[in-house]
Amino acid sequence: METFLETTCDAVVIGAGHAGTEAALALARTGLSVVMLTLNLDSIGFMPCNPSVGGTAKGHLVREIDALGGQMGVTADECALQMRMLNAGKGAAVQSLRAQVDKNKYHRAMKRVLEHTDRLRIVQGEAARILTQDGKVTGVETAYGGIFACRAVVVATGVYLGARTITGELVQDSGPNGFRNATLLTRSLLELGYSVRRFKTGTPARLDGRTVDTSVLERQDGENVYPFSFLHARAPKAQTPCYLAYTNERTHEIILGNLDRAPLYNGQISSAGPRYCPSIETKVVRFRDKERHQLFLEPEGADTLEVYVQGLSTSLPHDLQKQVYRSVKGLERCEIMRYAYAIEYDCIDTLDVLPTLESKKVEGLYTAGQINGTSGYEEAAAQGLIAGLNASLKLRGMPPLILRRDQAYIGVLIDDLVTKGTDEPYRMMTSRAEFRLSLRQDNADMRLTEIGYACGLVDRRRYRKFIKRKRLREETLAFLGTRADSRIANELVRAHGDPPLSAGVTYADLIRRGIGIFGIRDAFGVLEEVPADLLLSAETEIRYEGYLKASLKEMEKAKKLEEKPLPQDIDYETIEGLRLEAREKLNRVRPLNLGQAERISGVSPADISVLMIYLSLKK
Repeated sequence: METFLETTCDAVVIGAGHAGTEAALALARTGLSVVMLTLNLDSIGFMPCNPSVGGTAKGHLVREIDALGGQMGVTADECALQMRMLNAGKGAAVQSLRAQVDKNKYHRAMKRVLEHTDRLRIVQGEAARILTQDGKVTGVETAYGGIFACRAVVVATGVYLGARTITGELVQDSGPNGFRNATLLTRSLLELGYSVRRFKTGTPARLDGRTVDTSVLERQDGENVYPFSFLHARAPKAQTPCYLAYTNERTHEIILGNLDRAPLYNGQISSAGPRYCPSIETKVVRFRDKERHQLFLEPEGADTLEVYVQGLSTSLPHDLQKQVYRSVKGLERCEIMRYAYAIEYDCIDTLDVLPTLESKKVEGLYTAGQINGTSGYEEAAAQGLIAGLNASLKLRGMPPLILRRDQAYIGVLIDDLVTKGTDEPYRMMTSRAEFRLSLRQDNADMRLTEIGYACGLVDRRRYRKFIKRKRLREETLAFLGTRADSRIANELVRAHGDPPLSAGVTYADLIRRGIGIFGIRDAFGVLEEVPADLLLSAETEIRYEGYLKASLKEMEKAKKLEEKPLPQDIDYETIEGLRLEAREKLNRVRPLNLGQAERISGVSPADISVLMIYLSLKK
């Protein structure tokens, strides 16, 4: 095929899912010319699986993306059908925002943002080859022979790369939701030295909402919570209900009696699937003593009757799917509009990737999203933003952005990927973050917006709002340290079940006694103009002050190790005292500093001591 020069630009983003959109916007908004290649314009910002944004730990990621100047939180707020705070009854560290989102509206809104972004061109086409010279990116060649000459490439192919869908005995070369797959780029990645593996994920059926009997199901309404984006004053008013349902003994009998027809158990599927979001077959087999499994019926959008059945992902044949779904109370007469399927796809080993998400093998080549072995829109968007921003920083001659584990969930996510790797689709969880009390979603802007501004991604309008909010937060904390009216304070304390006060107290003292910030606001008629999330943030800072101080000391210790760089030309095989496993792992990962080295599986504290001695002798 004859090749021809399409255009010359600063960067090319391959893919237009949640990683690709954030990467392209980060590049264009920081002043660079970008071409975004997508297999289909109708798949831009598309949600092939659950119609939601956020969730446990994922809500933290969305607010961090927003604090850095990303787009996901803004668009999710605009398209939300319902918002809730997960784990509201637990500690502030694990509370997470989650929104049901109108998936068609989200796609249209994100496409509109991209189309109206300066210096960003969208092209429908398949990337066939990444062009390089002397170990550096020089462009991308498409399936139709067009060449986009560039200095940086972000690969964000989602689950499309070498994708095939499996439903019972039917196996098709296809991407998600009937979109075609990408067949050419894997070979190019192999030629560039990447290690490629196969992962699997799946999605449940979509039901005709008219055929679901919601009268026998448990209704779940939205809540009055704060929005994802720090640019928005309040959460959307729209609150479309969801419903809870449950599998039962009959459901489990159908599945267990037909495992010979289940691709996950008859050998048709051998690739690794997501441990924390398993298919219904896996749940029933793994937890045979469990009488039922919870399901969530979620609307796909305001303009469709389709209902998503979270928790009932499957790759069973269509006839068995119908039996399984109709065995559930409330779904006895349900009609399936889209059948469930599993999907296998190509991804890379992220031990070949730097903490900037740049390849260790090719300069200027970045990867983000499910090609890095992650699962979820939010994880993909976070990586896309960091990959796009680091590509931009590199092209502008500025230092890279590497968020530490004590700075952001995004830092935890990327560090886990490039330091430990993953043998299954990686999902972010609050338990992965050792400093989670400091990395709350309410303070994401305080942690990250100044970083985004320094990188050029946070614009002046957002930064002015941030400065105003930061000042208001400081004023709120200062006010809470002042004396409260003794009469009202005593009434509050007695209502709380505590003995009367013997001396004057501050508002902060009342919070430490367990009295909520909103109760204080209403009783004293103070802080009425302060946004709810800022009030909650101030309450947390006061209530957990001791824990936060202890955490800060641990963060400082960890930071000291991060500040001890390891030369990239070290031959760990020659360092006496290192165990054999440590030598092998260190040579494979090539950590940037002692902190990263300490987190490598197979590297012990004794090995770190050896490295510290080695560095001091070398110095």
